[in-house]
Formats: sequence, structure tokens, C-alpha cells
Amino acid sequence: MSLQEEEKAEAGPSSASASGSSSSATASSVDTLPTQEALPSIPEEGGEGDGGDGRGPAKAWGRLFGLSPGFHNLDCINGEYSFGRDPSCDYVFQRSAELYQQSSKKHFRIIREEPGLGVGVAYLEDQSANGTFVNGTLIGKGKKTPLANGAEIALALPFHKVFFFCDLMSDQSMGFPPALKEKYVISKTLGTGACGEVKLAFERETCLKVAIKIINKKKCLLENDRPLNVETEVEILKKVDHPCLIKIKDFYEGEDFYIVLELMEGGELFYKVRRPAKLSEETCKLYFYQMLLAVQYLHQNGIIHRDLKLENILLSSPSEEKCLIKVSDFGQSKLLGESSLMQTLCGTPDYLAPEVLRFESGAKGGGYGRAVDAWSLGVILFICLSGYPPFSETPQKCLRDQICAGSFTFIQEIWDHVSQEALDLVRKLLEVDPIRRLTIQEALLHPWLQDEEMKRIFQELVSKAETAPNLLVKGRKRPRAEDELVGPTKARKLQQ
Repeated sequence: MSLQEEEKAEAGPSSASASGSSSSATASSVDTLPTQEALPSIPEEGGEGDGGDGRGPAKAWGRLFGLSPGFHNLDCINGEYSFGRDPSCDYVFQRSAELYQQSSKKHFRIIREEPGLGVGVAYLEDQSANGTFVNGTLIGKGKKTPLANGAEIALALPFHKVFFFCDLMSDQSMGFPPALKEKYVISKTLGTGACGEVKLAFERETCLKVAIKIINKKKCLLENDRPLNVETEVEILKKVDHPCLIKIKDFYEGEDFYIVLELMEGGELFYKVRRPAKLSEETCKLYFYQMLLAVQYLHQNGIIHRDLKLENILLSSPSEEKCLIKVSDFGQSKLLGESSLMQTLCGTPDYLAPEVLRFESGAKGGGYGRAVDAWSLGVILFICLSGYPPFSETPQKCLRDQICAGSFTFIQEIWDHVSQEALDLVRKLLEVDPIRRLTIQEALLHPWLQDEEMKRIFQELVSKAETAPNLLVKGRKRPRAEDELVGPTKARKLQQ
């Protein structure tokens, strides 16, 4: 049903129709994790949300987190809330909202029954002919469904997600440290790995999205009944401060380890290069320049990453190719002393440097050093430019032999579209001899990266990230533009 038809059906001929046309191509999903907007928080004292007894602010029983641009967060204090475009609704959809055209004047309402035995049940009632979806299921006009903790609410189409519902009265975080649950609302799982998982969470005070890396102790025990690499990872995360390195916010220990990190909404670079249309060379250059700056900073501070790979390069934007990247996952990293050489096998096989494999096989040489990160970056650059890996297991030749021999192939029809300068940098990073291999500093001075326009774009991205607004709305159901507080911070000067 179009916006005009829906308005006529619900409001009659006297209602004024909204401008603009409906667009079925407009989509919003929690999977894209859009930037968080303003929060109408619990009033601090008296007035609206007081609870009617004059004894201070009422306690919120639920919270709606906005998942689509223009849909703000809402603390649920009262027993009923109505949602729609009509000004009489408790929560009014703004014309600037991305899905305004798909919404109805009265789209849905949320009702909470009086709690019995300390437990209140929340319901969503669909009031729209356009449709309201909970966890992908259409409710149907006039019907209602229980609203469980973690439910996702969508308008018009199941992927038009606009709210994530959190039941603040339920303990959805069984087994998590109390201090963690007090500060963060834990949401959906974003990814899983060999030793744990990563969850989306919301900071209760600010409603900013974060990522919580949960490391299962039982799966990751190394020695002395403690996963020592976790402690090293946290130590490194607390030490580093660079716009191209992931930042730690908190750390908790309970049944498992919980590392709270800034959320990178674009996900892993791995998924970008898997797409049929590979990255442009200009985008590869922007990303790779940032990787080099990050690793240069690590090496200057006595840290070798040892597990650089596409999965550990995170993007700040799910849609924009020109975006910041951040190097993550320091679980295999090593803090070095003066003249230190490493003598343990770690990292992902496809990205391992030849000297690491030779050391494992017992070859003389005494270990390996910072050059292993340069090799791994060479593998990453090769894949970004071509869409395929330089080394992979085949019946004719095993992965180890290919890497130790530096045996890789440039497929002509693919590499014909890549500049000679980029190809030269790949060759010099995938040099088998670590002494002859380019260092990170030398790679930064390579002709391919002497691109002032690319560097300007990078500086603009850093400045934009560091001056992002901190939005907060106090004590209102319906946010207003004049309530937005913007606090710019000074942009960091980078050593290039």
C-alpha cells in the first residue's frame, strides 16, 4: 500500500499527504550496524517519566535501540507506547527517517502487562496495513505477539529493521560478570571462532554500540591453567593508540575472558575481497597505506603482530569503500625486547612467512623477526589486487613448499589491469629472504604509495572519525534537532 493510499485509508480525505514517493529499494538491517543516533533517556528528576509519586525517576523496564537512520533510541518507562507518523503517537517517526515512506500514521504499539511475581510481559500490536515484522515474522493488523528480549522490529518488509528490543528486567546474560552486565546490554552474536565469539553490545549510559570478544578459557588453555595469550593481547590493546588499530574499552574476567572493543561496522576485509567485483586499485592503495601505518606503529613500539590476515583487517563502513580500516586481533602478537627473535610457530598457514616454516622444520637461523609482518601484508595486498591468494594447497605442490620457494603466479588477464608499481611492491614484500624483503618503512616509501590525493582522503577520514558528534537527548519521547549536542575533538596529527 502506498503512503498516499495508506493515509487515505487510515485518516480520511482531510489528512495532508506527505511529499515523496515510496521506495521499496530502501533497506535497513542490524547486520549493517548503522551509526547510533540520539537517546531519549530516563528523566533525571520529576516531570515526565517521574512515575507519578514524586520520588524520583521511574525505572525503565525496556529499551528500544534504533537500527535505521532517523530512528532514535527509547527507554520504555510507561505501560504503553504508540509508534507512527501521527503527531499524537508517543514516538513520532520523523520525515527525515530513512523508512518514513514505508511507515503508517499509526504503525504499532507496545504494551506491557502489569508485572506478576516480578515479571511483566511486553507485547507488540500491529496497527498497520503496511505490516510490522518481529524477528522476520509478519504480525498482521490487529494482532499482537510477545516481545522477547533481543527481538528485532521491522517496518513494511522483514529486512527494514528499525528497532532492537532489550528487556531490562530479564537477565539475558547468564554467566557474564555482573560488572559487565551492569555497564553493557549484550545483544546478538556477530561472529564465532575457535576459542569463542564476538557479540554486539550497547553501552547502557551512552547507547553506543561496542563489540565484546568472549574468549572461552576451557578452549584456550595454554599452560599453568591460564590462557596467557589473552593477557598479552589485553596488555597490547591497552598500550597502543593509533587510528588504524582497534581500541579497547574494557576488560572483564569471569567464567571466560571478555574484551570490550570499539565496533567496526563494516566488518572484515575478507568479505570485501570475496565479492565478484574485486576492490579497485585506488581502494586497495588507501587500505594498504593504513595497514602499513598501523604495523609501522606496532613495530616502533616493540610489537610484532604475527597473525595479519584479511579477517583481522576491519572496515569502519559497511557501504563506503573509502573508509578507515583498523588492524585487530592481537592474540598471537609478541612484545619484544632488544634484539629479540621469536621461536614459536603461530599465525594462519596461508599468510606464514618462509622463515617461520623453515624454523619449524628445524632449519638453522635462530628464529624470525619483524619481517614476518611485511610478508603477511604482501599476501594481503596480492589478494586485494587480484581476488585470489598467492599460495594455496594443490595436488602438485603443497602450501609449505610454495611459500618456502616464493612460488606464485600472476594470472595475466587479472594482473594486466594492475599498475606495474603495485605489482613491484607485491614482489618486494613476497621476497623469500627476510633480509632482502622490504621493511614496513621502506614499503611506505615505495613509489606506488606516493599518492598525495590518497593521503589527503585518509587524513579527512581520520578527522571525520575524531570529530563525530556525541548525540544525547534528555527526558523526551520525541527527539528534536535542537537537543543534539555536538562535541568536536581535535584531530590527531599522524606520523607518516
